[in-house]
Amino acid sequence: MGAEQVAGFSVSVTVPPPPPPVRQPPEMTEQPVEKLVVFPSDDIVLRCEATGTPPLEFRWTKDGRWFDPRQEAGVTVVEGSGTLYVNNSNAGRHQGVYRCYASNDLGTAMGPEIRVIAESTPQWPKEKVLPLEVEEGESVILPCNPPASAMPPKIYWLNSRIVHIAQDERVSMGQDGYLYFANVRRSDSHPDYICHAHYLGPRTIIQKEPIELRVRPTNSVKFRQPRLMVPPGESSSHVALRGSSLALECIAEGFPTPTVEWIRLNGRLPAERVALENSQKTLRIRDVVEEDDGEYQCLARNTQGTARHTYTVTVEAAPYWAQQPHSRVYGPGENVRLDCSVYGKPNPLVSWRINGVPWGELAPDPTRTLRSGALILSQVQPNDSLVTQCEAVNHHGRLLANAYIYVIQLPARILTPDKQRYAVVENQTASLDCQTFGAPMPSVEFTGRMEPALQDERAFIHTNGSLHLPRAQRQDTGAYVCLAQNDQTNVTISAWLEVKGATRIELGPQSAVVKKSSNVTFQCLVRFDETLQERGVEWWRDGRPIRESDDSDKYTIEPGWLRISGVDYTDQGVYSCRAHTELDAVEESAELRVVGRPGPVSELQVSEPQERRVKLSWTPGDDHNSPIEKFVVEAEDGLRDPGTWRDVSTVPGHQPWAQLHLVPYGDFRFRVRAANRFGRGEPSAASAPVRTSPAAPERYPEGVAGEGNETNNMLITWKVTCRGACPPQPLDPPHMHICAAPGHCLLQRVGGSVSCAAGAHGGVGPTDCAQSRPRVVPGGEPPCLSASVTQEGLSSPGNSPAPGLASVSPAHPSPPAARGALPAPPVQSRPPSCQPAGVPASLSPPLVKPATPRDTESHPPACTPRKETMPPWSQAATGCCLSVGGWLCSRHRVLSCVVQRSVQGGGGGCSGAETLMVAGCWWFMV
Repeated sequence: MGAEQVAGFSVSVTVPPPPPPVRQPPEMTEQPVEKLVVFPSDDIVLRCEATGTPPLEFRWTKDGRWFDPRQEAGVTVVEGSGTLYVNNSNAGRHQGVYRCYASNDLGTAMGPEIRVIAESTPQWPKEKVLPLEVEEGESVILPCNPPASAMPPKIYWLNSRIVHIAQDERVSMGQDGYLYFANVRRSDSHPDYICHAHYLGPRTIIQKEPIELRVRPTNSVKFRQPRLMVPPGESSSHVALRGSSLALECIAEGFPTPTVEWIRLNGRLPAERVALENSQKTLRIRDVVEEDDGEYQCLARNTQGTARHTYTVTVEAAPYWAQQPHSRVYGPGENVRLDCSVYGKPNPLVSWRINGVPWGELAPDPTRTLRSGALILSQVQPNDSLVTQCEAVNHHGRLLANAYIYVIQLPARILTPDKQRYAVVENQTASLDCQTFGAPMPSVEFTGRMEPALQDERAFIHTNGSLHLPRAQRQDTGAYVCLAQNDQTNVTISAWLEVKGATRIELGPQSAVVKKSSNVTFQCLVRFDETLQERGVEWWRDGRPIRESDDSDKYTIEPGWLRISGVDYTDQGVYSCRAHTELDAVEESAELRVVGRPGPVSELQVSEPQERRVKLSWTPGDDHNSPIEKFVVEAEDGLRDPGTWRDVSTVPGHQPWAQLHLVPYGDFRFRVRAANRFGRGEPSAASAPVRTSPAAPERYPEGVAGEGNETNNMLITWKVTCRGACPPQPLDPPHMHICAAPGHCLLQRVGGSVSCAAGAHGGVGPTDCAQSRPRVVPGGEPPCLSASVTQEGLSSPGNSPAPGLASVSPAHPSPPAARGALPAPPVQSRPPSCQPAGVPASLSPPLVKPATPRDTESHPPACTPRKETMPPWSQAATGCCLSVGGWLCSRHRVLSCVVQRSVQGGGGGCSGAETLMVAGCWWFMV
């Protein structure tokens, strides 16, 4: 109380005393590490921080006994906290298990156990390392064995030049730090394989004595099937800890170097958490969960066999919370239930403490009971304030929770500000906050448009005081009042709720199937609540926003629609129209599918090769949303028609293979096109070449006929027949002129017929394939004789079946004596003196490429053959053989032929019965 003089009057003013400080039970604020490894150069820092009012008193135990740090040399206590500092000169003496307690008159909080482990600086013991000598191709293991530590070191293998030893499928380091060689090579011989151990705690690296590896060379490396060096045996068990990383390892030896793969026998590997390391020798699974229990198998393979090992993995867990007790303020007369439920494997042992005293050491109290793991306190009073501890332990770890019970009488208070405004759209859930505090805990009630709100079946009040109103409607707009009350007082706040119209898409995008390169438009007509200012429409594709670009006209966005120009297969996806305001957002989607010709097939394989048959198989490509109707096989004959691809087979769209019959003497490549209703797709890559060997024709030509159309020649005609793959258009019509004059042969096109001509010197020059007339043979030639004609289909390996016969007559026969010709009977078989042994390999079979004549004076522009030397035919003693080159021309290609003339029965020279043979095409006997 004080007095003040004001205008002659004395006024007394009473100043109320300050409110008492808010009391708070102790509460731990820092979680220290459970294991602390220290080295001679390290200080020890044991942290213990807590809050509470009145001020806290800190105490420590060491190995279960009270420990006064102020009485210990080299130990300092941080003022205002319980943290201890121990200097490095005394660290070794303070190894043990520590625990901190923080107390005031409302209770005692307890910290977790801290295990202090003091280690000396690691040193490698002196040892004599003997050289390792192995034969080339054998396996070898280089040991490391670093000094043990509570903090295992990182291992590295280097040489004396501080260069890392290269590791791969053949050479690798195991998790034990050893260096494993699946098989050694001569290049592995080195005197300085050095194991280095890096200890992170003392910040030091130590190294083992160098190991010398000697490899004895051999001329015969022995092949060996795989054998597992790590782990030994066929099976083993492994315990993985929940939440940690699981590493399984298989290192095999053998020659050739084995490869390793992993499978899970009781399910799939968790692909999102799996990594294969160390050339697939280590399987690592991150963030292990209970479902990772099971059998995992590694398989080591080479060409000699397979080795395997099965790991049976059991997932265990340190204790973790299922339900943790929490601190709370209670009013007098309330009942308290604290649940402490934990998981773990093995099952943790759960124990309770009150103010740090184990439950079994507490004096009996009928108001305190343990029931199904829960601590229950009945009818608590102000002097029942305390701090409880629930601790769970198994051999993988410990779990500790402090929870205070603060019993106090406090008037009801509402912590949420008054006159809050809330806005939602129709059919959303409205949530009106009313956070309260008091002891006993205040009850909460809402009134407003619904009198009271709890009468509406939609309304629900959470334990934190919030009112939830699902499926809000326009008529729910209005003022609401929150009333909080306990046995001391009641308070209220008001809030305003406004329910807006929901955003609606009245016409959304429609799924579309369009052809490649066309345009597509998606519509999106939206209705917004007009009172909402922040609003907009966005287009998304497969979860990513679409933006217009100045340098591309792919997307055009206008109010109400999206246009996509020149769609390609990459434009396929789900397109979404998203309309949003500050209160809600709606979305409608449509799928765009682009159709077109199929994509190219892949993995074209040639298999099952036979003499004239082959199988093609392939993997179909993308059908581009239109079923594949057929596959078309195309072939290129590199000998007959290089660079030209022709259809040779068609198979149904469900059959990704084809059997092909091939003609003899070809050099084929194949490719495949898929076809659907939009056409043929791009061709596959060409297959590997397939070559067929030469073979005799399967049948002879038919329809043989002949006549002379000049005084010195005759015209032979026939019909080409074939089986299997034929030229696209046969030689049409096949006509040939033959003149029975020594050293001359005339093969010409007459009208649409095929013809070539023989020159006076035995050379054959091509006539114009497009148009030509019978060539005039120089004077002095003998006339053509009446004769029978025998023709025979021929390719270099042999003859066709029985020849066809035809009779021919000269156009204007002359007396033989006048022309100096010798009459001769017809020859019905091939002269034995002229075998086709000299036919060039490049002309067999004949339908390959044009041959180049020795005499090119008569070359026309339309048939220009490539340069090629043709050896002469052999000449037998009984007659003579003359070989000349020639051409057969069709409207599609130039076909090579060799014309041979042979004479028998004369007086020794080239006179007598003549045989003209078109070697490699057809041959004729006159």
